[in-house]
Amino acid sequence: MIIDWKKISNSIYTGIKQKIERLEKKPILGVILVWEDAVSLRYINQKRRFASFVWMWFAFKQLEKNISEQKLLKTINEFNEDRNISWFIVQLPLPKHLNSKKILSTINPKKDVDWFNPINMWKVLIWNDSWLVPCTPAWIMELLNSLKIDLVWKNVTIIWRSNIVWKPIAALLINAWSTVTICNSKTKNIYNFTKESDIVISATWIPKILKLDMIKSETIVIDVWFSIINWKVFGDADFDNINIAWIKITPVPGWVWPLTVAMLMKNTLKAAIWLWKI
Repeated sequence: MIIDWKKISNSIYTGIKQKIERLEKKPILGVILVWEDAVSLRYINQKRRFASFVWMWFAFKQLEKNISEQKLLKTINEFNEDRNISWFIVQLPLPKHLNSKKILSTINPKKDVDWFNPINMWKVLIWNDSWLVPCTPAWIMELLNSLKIDLVWKNVTIIWRSNIVWKPIAALLINAWSTVTICNSKTKNIYNFTKESDIVISATWIPKILKLDMIKSETIVIDVWFSIINWKVFGDADFDNINIAWIKITPVPGWVWPLTVAMLMKNTLKAAIWLWKI
């Protein structure tokens, strides 16, 4: 059974638009992009389109691929100091000559709408659910909530290990009283963990790493990313075989970006309202 992500996404966008309609001024989302990566540009255009849909302003700054770290940090500080920009993001990934950790740490935590600054990441880990959440973990929790899943005592297996997605979602699920197992593409016999799980969340970029015989009936499979091989898109999950009546699964491709962008808009709105009060 395919999870109806479009219904969830439309509900989020409609709620944001209704709230912005009632505001005297519109939030402004700032985006800094380094280089002309086709995937990143497509992602940026999607953010611009959805920002327009909810009547949010969009401030975009594109920098050359070979920009020095010093110049990029200067641009970030300009965004930090510009009170017209509610919050902003630096689009990832960055070129290899730039230190991503240093870049993300330079973003003012009070304007970090992606919630990637280490100070903000720490807030997620210490049970602080009163503020923002990184966008991908946020929509995973939103999706589970929309399905009316009681996370208490649920066994969840997460396959991957990144700082900006998997560690935060692990913390959020632990905070919700789930029992969480973290695996990665090098974990031996992953099926020993997935077979006992109520929820499996994966983004290894390895096509069809998750097979039907690795999961039990009524499992919820959240396939977060995809790989492209010979111009064909594959998810982590063996979708064609898993997509049967007693397993809920997210489709690949297409659904990840709209929901991530929806949570970005939701974060920006909340951040803007907070910023205007200080």
